[in-house]
Amino acid sequence: MSVAGFLAYCGLAMARDQSRTAVAIATEHDVLTELFAMRRQLGWAGSNLNQAAKVLNSGADVPHLTDVIADIHRAADAVRAAAGRVANRQADEAL
Repeated sequence: MSVAGFLAYCGLAMARDQSRTAVAIATEHDVLTELFAMRRQLGWAGSNLNQAAKVLNSGADVPHLTDVIADIHRAADAVRAAAGRVANRQADEAL
């Protein structure tokens, strides 16, 4: 699903569910904002990793490669945490 399609889906789902509280909607908005921020960070980290691979393939050294990999791990962990909050909230709503 595209980003635009996902946002449209979320917006329509929120509009249809009149029983949701403002707190639930605000929390969902916060999680979505965090997920999109993490998506950007993963893109930046991936770009850095591609540049490091290019340098390594040319035979040079990449002195900050461990920093790039650490950035990718931090962003991936943040995405996992945010996705876990979404999954937990959906499981709670199903009960």
